[in-house]
Amino acid sequence: MKERIRSWYDRLFTPASPLPAGIYHYQSPADATPPFRVHLRLEPDGSGVMIVNAHTVLHLNQTAAEFAYHLVKSTPPEQIIKEFTKRYHVSEQVANQDYQDFKERIHALIVTPDLAPDTFLGFERLDPYSKEVSAPYRLDCALTYRVDEESPADSAPVERVKRELLTDEWKSVLQKAWDAGIPHVVFTGGEPTLRPDLPDLVTFTESIGMVCGLLTDGLRLSDPKYLSQLLQCGLDHLMIVLEPDEDQAWEALRDILAADIFTTVHLTITQKNAVQVPALLDRLAQMRVNSLSLSTDDAALKDALHHATHLAADHGLTLVWDLPVPYGNMHPVAFELANHQEVPQGAGKAWMYVEPDGDVLPAQGDNVVLGNLLNDPWDKIWKNRPAA
Repeated sequence: MKERIRSWYDRLFTPASPLPAGIYHYQSPADATPPFRVHLRLEPDGSGVMIVNAHTVLHLNQTAAEFAYHLVKSTPPEQIIKEFTKRYHVSEQVANQDYQDFKERIHALIVTPDLAPDTFLGFERLDPYSKEVSAPYRLDCALTYRVDEESPADSAPVERVKRELLTDEWKSVLQKAWDAGIPHVVFTGGEPTLRPDLPDLVTFTESIGMVCGLLTDGLRLSDPKYLSQLLQCGLDHLMIVLEPDEDQAWEALRDILAADIFTTVHLTITQKNAVQVPALLDRLAQMRVNSLSLSTDDAALKDALHHATHLAADHGLTLVWDLPVPYGNMHPVAFELANHQEVPQGAGKAWMYVEPDGDVLPAQGDNVVLGNLLNDPWDKIWKNRPAA
């Protein structure tokens, strides 16, 4: 923003006291085109973090955060202008012009998902995860370390936990995360669909306002009734860990894509399937997969992984690198990507990981226990996170 309001009040007046810190949520009506979802976290200093559709993060100064607050709360425009003229001692014309400018930029971001906020909307560009925040943007919750009978025995670290949280305990963890200002949860594992209470937990996250994702092998989602149940409960997005040789997995993926839920496909490049990768990516592109996550289980396949990122771009597949991936896999951020730039790390800051017993780690596989989210206060866990 041009910050006309901020520049005037900073020079002439005592800064307005910040609005109460907290997290606020707005979901568009079902008939909105396109549908969208906005989360706003007001920080104690009055600044804000605005998350659009669970993936675009905007860090806002105090005046912009207050505009965002009123947008989320659907405050009538005339009331907003009246309040800003009083709080910041500016004319109605200036307040209205700044408000309309902010509103139009946010609207442009909503209706044009691939728009770069810094390039086209004039928002300040920040390096990802460089801004100090009071809580992560996302919590990755391993509901269980159990896996399907066909899965390798070492595909999840079952020896790390002695028990799984009960349904009500998970709800307590999720409520604590929401109260701390975390707007997004991804249920992972193990295989989370082995938990009979998964639909109940998805329903709960929806009821409190959280965005909810699921990381799964997808096999159980080949049952149309179960898939429909999860969607009706409010599931927002999926990551399917694809086993290319499993016909049921391809059938499930076809049904999922037909259900019109945003779906990321995770493909692990192995010595067994490396030569098939070009054909696999071509098949995924033909199926109109929304996005792709790539990893390898063998450092010797670094070049194959690097080549796959180029093929994905050629097919128009968006590469997602900041979602959790299966245990035992090497994610492409461990290597250089196509632009040869260092990939920023958000573990322990933009996202955290909760094990089946409630222990919190900076990220999956980073086995430093920061505390237990069921038993410990959030502030204690957050203070224990690794230094940047």
